[in-house]
Amino acid sequence: MRVLVAEDERDLADLVAMGLRRHAMAVDVVYDGAGAAERLAVSDYDVLVLDRDLPELHGDLVCRELVARGSRTRILMMTAAASVPDRVAGLGMGADDYLPKPFDFAELVARVRALGRRSRSQVPPVLTRHGITLDTHRIQASRDGRHLHLSLKEFAVLETLLRAEGAVVSAERLLEEAWDENVDPFTTVVRVVVSRLRAKLGDPPCIQTIPGAGYVL
Repeated sequence: MRVLVAEDERDLADLVAMGLRRHAMAVDVVYDGAGAAERLAVSDYDVLVLDRDLPELHGDLVCRELVARGSRTRILMMTAAASVPDRVAGLGMGADDYLPKPFDFAELVARVRALGRRSRSQVPPVLTRHGITLDTHRIQASRDGRHLHLSLKEFAVLETLLRAEGAVVSAERLLEEAWDENVDPFTTVVRVVVSRLRAKLGDPPCIQTIPGAGYVL
């Protein structure tokens, strides 16, 4: 799942991003509305965690513009204004969910996951293929009943391959789905992680490299 966090309180934004990354999400962070609009124009996110009171470009405008484009990105709006009229106003302009501050982090994660499932056309939380079972809620994976000790990046790559349902997944798509914007697209990081994942999945081999195209499970 790819998430954009738009929050002007830098410590809070970085804390939210760090916590979401621990749940195998690829997270980018911006600290103002203009930065959010710029990222949303060039990248495809599953969920936008949006502070309503952003500087430069108000969160309401970011929300309205995203909805007007017909984007599949789901919007979780956050604000310290927690009255019923405030929540109604936020949802009325197109936000998919509304979370008042202060919030419990476990609830934030649950809401982001729920919105992510909606953006991905109701993909089930437990994925299975070729004897592999992936529980995206518990961040647990197994093959033929054997527990797999995966890093978060390995888990995210395996999830992307499973969701593809046998289709070829390019290295570029894996970078888009499993890494944030800071990754160097010219590195061998995808090949290295796929190699480690293959070793942990064991025999018989189940990830095939398609030269010039990508990988398929």
